[in-house]
Amino acid sequence: MATERTAATFVLRLAGAGLTAAMAAIHLRLWDEGYRGLDTIGPLFLLNGVVGLLLALALLVTPVRRLVPVAAVTALFTAGTLGALVLSLTTGLFGFVESMDAELVRPTVYVEAAGVAVLALLAVVAHGRPHRRAHAPAPRRRHRTDAGGARQG
Repeated sequence: MATERTAATFVLRLAGAGLTAAMAAIHLRLWDEGYRGLDTIGPLFLLNGVVGLLLALALLVTPVRRLVPVAAVTALFTAGTLGALVLSLTTGLFGFVESMDAELVRPTVYVEAAGVAVLALLAVVAHGRPHRRAHAPAPRRRHRTDAGGARQG
């Protein structure tokens, strides 16, 4: 069971990092190809790309015992990014209205939705994973001595 959970954690960690990096790459590409000129949205795309890359890296290097908060924060970040896209597609966000027909919108929806699901599952699986504890040294055994100073037991 522990081996299966370890393998699942590993696969989910790689998938989560890959999806987070893909989300970041999409935002950096769009920022580079013209979104940088948009007030508020442009800087947010750059920020999303940089933070996304840092979170993807954190998912890869964080020790398993500290993986739950990193996975949870990354899932929330990705969910927030997806929420911002949905707002921009519906009511608009910071005066910007996006179209489903715009470049990379559909792939972004898929990547971010999958990212939220994978990262949330990673947090759950990593949380349920038993952590190894460093073995404490065995308590020193006290030996009794008899009246003559000889050890007993």
